[in-house]
Formats: sequence, C-alpha cells, structure tokens
Amino acid sequence: MTPFGARLRELRTQRGVTLKDLAAAVQVSAAYLSALEHGRRGRPSAGLVHQMNEYFGLIWDDAEELNRLARQSHPRAVLDTSGLAPEVTDLANRLAREVRSLTPEAALAIGAVLDRLPKGRR
Repeated sequence: MTPFGARLRELRTQRGVTLKDLAAAVQVSAAYLSALEHGRRGRPSAGLVHQMNEYFGLIWDDAEELNRLARQSHPRAVLDTSGLAPEVTDLANRLAREVRSLTPEAALAIGAVLDRLPKGRR
C-alpha cells in the first residue's frame, strides 16, 4: 500500500464512502481506485488528487498533505546513483534488496535520519 492509498482508504472509511461511489464521483473505475489504494498503480495525476480534495472537502494543510502523499506514492521508485560516492550506491542497492523486510518502525527510523540531513542536501 502507498501513503496516498492508505490516506485515501482512511478518508473513505471515516466518511462511509464506498469505492463505487467515489469512483462514480471522480469518473474513474472502482478497480482503478482499488489498485491505487493497494499500491498496484503508480502515483495519481494532479487532476485526480484535486478531485479527491474537492470530493472530501479538504482544504489548506489537509489538501496539501494529500498532494504530498500522492507525490511520494510511486510504488516502483527508481534511484539513479551515477556519479555519486560508492557508499551511496551501496546503500541504494541494500535498500532495494531489503525494502520488503522493513517494518513500518524501521522505515520511520530511516526517514527520521533523512529528515535530519541539511536542507541543501535533500
């Protein structure tokens, strides 16, 4: 499941909205929304995210959060480490090998380390 998919499911559940009803409202198939929720489809378009924000009445921080989650929800991330230090390439390959075994807690811990990088380095 992607971060966007998890949030979409949470919004639907909180408001008692079925996949079928949401799909009809935003003019996509329920199968497509299900695939988005389960991480079997790539990140949604900006237009679809805008429609979701409008449908759920999200404004300001909540709308921006859904946009951010959509940008970070490509289930097949690709890393290009060409020209970087060998240690960086090694880390990228280790992450690729081990990502399926990471617990949510371990992923959060790694994310916290990345969040501490100087702003110009991110």
